[in-house]
Amino acid sequence: MNLFFHPDISSSTNEVFFGKEESRHIIKVLRKQEGDVLDLTNGKGNFFKVQLSIANPKKCLATVIGIETQEPLPYRLHLAVAPTKLNDRYEWFLEKATEIGISEITPIICDHSERKIIKSERYQKKIQSALKQSLSAYLPILNPAVSFKDFLKSHISNTGYKYIAHCEEAKKRSLKNELKPKQSVTILIGPEGDFSPSEIALAKEVGFEPVSLGKSRLRTETAAIVACHSVAFVNE
Repeated sequence: MNLFFHPDISSSTNEVFFGKEESRHIIKVLRKQEGDVLDLTNGKGNFFKVQLSIANPKKCLATVIGIETQEPLPYRLHLAVAPTKLNDRYEWFLEKATEIGISEITPIICDHSERKIIKSERYQKKIQSALKQSLSAYLPILNPAVSFKDFLKSHISNTGYKYIAHCEEAKKRSLKNELKPKQSVTILIGPEGDFSPSEIALAKEVGFEPVSLGKSRLRTETAAIVACHSVAFVNE
């Protein structure tokens, strides 16, 4: 099954146009013709069946012939993850987290961050690609990068479960033992140099519980995937 992402389609849409890039893929790669049916999602919980009425490699037109709704995740997971020094590692995290199941992602700039500028447009494309790969109808929210302190300020009143995964030698609970199904969870994952002691203290002040992701010292992107999978596993 080839799933296409079309953010502007809704339950009231009768016809949809495809841009030049996707039109070329439909005609030149998939060899679709007028009358063929395609599968689309708007990333908002809906799948659409559309029938090609104009099969042109520069601009395809299709008519909506069916709509289905996918059940949302039984949990809400927000990962705030520091950008990695190597950009491809963060992109790998975005892809895998989308495939596993995540609600929201925020890149956070920390005291030890080596990368402070992100490529939001490229990250969005990676998430959209993973959405289509996993046949999901829900596109995770990708927020603009913010400083660690600003992120904490915006989550002081957050009533869900809040955790910070760090590598400091301190009292920490195991994340897998803390998680409960069908909950709203926010988890902080630091950069290659970990969170600074002051950041850890500040997070604890606003209600983030220190947790461990296991005995091994994990890379940023690995830690984020372990956290993501742990929440998904608890909700199976």
